[in-house]
Amino acid sequence: MSELSRSPLHALHEAAGAQFTEFAGWSMPLRFGSELAEHRAVRETAGIFDLSHMGQLRAVGPDAGRMLDHALAGRISQLEPGRAKYTLLLAPDGGILDDLIVYAQAADDFLIVANASNRGTVSAELSQRARDFEVVVRDESDDAALIAVQGPASRAVLGAVTGLDAARLDDLRSYRAASIPFGDGELFAARTGYTGEDGFELYMPAEDAERVWTAITDAGEPLGLVRCGLAARDSLRLEAGMPLYGHELTREVLPQQAGLDRVVALDKPGGFVGDEAVRKGPPEGARVLVGLHVEGRRAARAGSPVRHGDREIGEVTSGMLSPTLGMAIALAYVDPRFAVTGTNLEVGIRSSLAAASVCELPFYLRKAAA
Repeated sequence: MSELSRSPLHALHEAAGAQFTEFAGWSMPLRFGSELAEHRAVRETAGIFDLSHMGQLRAVGPDAGRMLDHALAGRISQLEPGRAKYTLLLAPDGGILDDLIVYAQAADDFLIVANASNRGTVSAELSQRARDFEVVVRDESDDAALIAVQGPASRAVLGAVTGLDAARLDDLRSYRAASIPFGDGELFAARTGYTGEDGFELYMPAEDAERVWTAITDAGEPLGLVRCGLAARDSLRLEAGMPLYGHELTREVLPQQAGLDRVVALDKPGGFVGDEAVRKGPPEGARVLVGLHVEGRRAARAGSPVRHGDREIGEVTSGMLSPTLGMAIALAYVDPRFAVTGTNLEVGIRSSLAAASVCELPFYLRKAAA
């Protein structure tokens, strides 16, 4: 068995008492204490996450935007510098190879953030798809770090960090990014998020990670900032109804099935890899993603069957007892005939069935600032 990769922050996590888990070939913090407390901190104050396992790639060159238009499902070339877009990397048959966030740092320079488990796939696919363009694709993951601060107090936390020009963060609306001075250097700060809360993602060279993490935790702990692991990140994203690759998104799923047809730009000149399959759409009766409210206090887990009467019509991809809502929730793929909001179904939990109903997504939506 190959040795697990370690974040540049691994030693700090060990010192803080983190419980580690293997994730996509990395040793990453699962929790630092109570995952429930970590979850609630992000909803009520703020949490800090190490996301350095995420893949960070760059496409640079005069054809970078045009190449990404060809390679990805979104319209990337029209992104102005300082803007970001959520998009998909599709196989020729329309299956989802990964979901990505792309940042335009300049007209000829794009940062592409990939899921850790798909870093190699994304790098190989983009490099292959760039062959006919004047562009260079580089995987910079090993030299980079990523720290996220999420929650209603995230701006106040960063405002308390000595040497960080946090006033620049106020200019960042959702899916915006900019370089922010910090001490003698700078951080690339974004406002995209994955928790359903407001917050910021900070990209930096790996050698700066410990200094940045320590500065934020020292300044933020008096304001309620809590170190958070992957368990809280997963429960937060599920409440926010956000798909996770390997659960809701896979090579076998087309964008329409996952409710992501809105991020596919079928009107792009020249098309893109997978566009014909997306136009054709999934086969009749292909299962679609829905949210479920599940009765009782037991959580349905990935792989649990979804039934209507005596028929199995779907399968749970993610489920839990929501700390924020105080109820069991799940994401599931079901026969489209049973995907209408309010439809009554049943979910298998261990050896019994629990009543469930199809609901609107997201499960949790933060209140707009007054």
